Amino acid sequence: MLASVVNTPKPLSRKLVLILVLALAASATILHAGMPRGQKHEGRHKIDQLEEVWRQAVLKSDAVAMAALLDDDYIGITAKGMLLTKEETLAKIGSGRALYTSLELSDRKVRFYGGTALVTSLAQATGTNAEGEDISGSFRYTRVYVRNAQGAWKIVSFEASRIHEPGDRRGAR
Repeated sequence: MLASVVNTPKPLSRKLVLILVLALAASATILHAGMPRGQKHEGRHKIDQLEEVWRQAVLKSDAVAMAALLDDDYIGITAKGMLLTKEETLAKIGSGRALYTSLELSDRKVRFYGGTALVTSLAQATGTNAEGEDISGSFRYTRVYVRNAQGAWKIVSFEASRIHEPGDRRGAR
């Protein structure tokens, strides 16, 4: 009597199972690819341009150019592990006390995940920080851009890590 009250689900038809599997596979492909090929190429070109604007802003201590790049809720992590908000980053750049005499970027990789671009690169920097200490060296960094509602790419996160050469004790403490 109890068995007649309980409804057991009917087995799914093979056609329905095939449709579900194909839909899941298509969804995974779309999420992995992030955007159509043409948009990805256009997006890559735009991100490359923004990376150059960022590099020039750092070299020229240009807080106005940097302000246009950073999202309001930007957070940066320096090679020493310090957290910097947008305001702190702009104050640091605008002070002119940190001076970069060269900043060469290479080995750039840009990956897209929908409206997010993840950039990794190698930076060779020469300069001094606000305390006058030499900060020259090799760094790996990750920068995250998000496309906002107006279609503009904004930097929301940045993290740098110093690459230590064998025998280099600077920053190893």
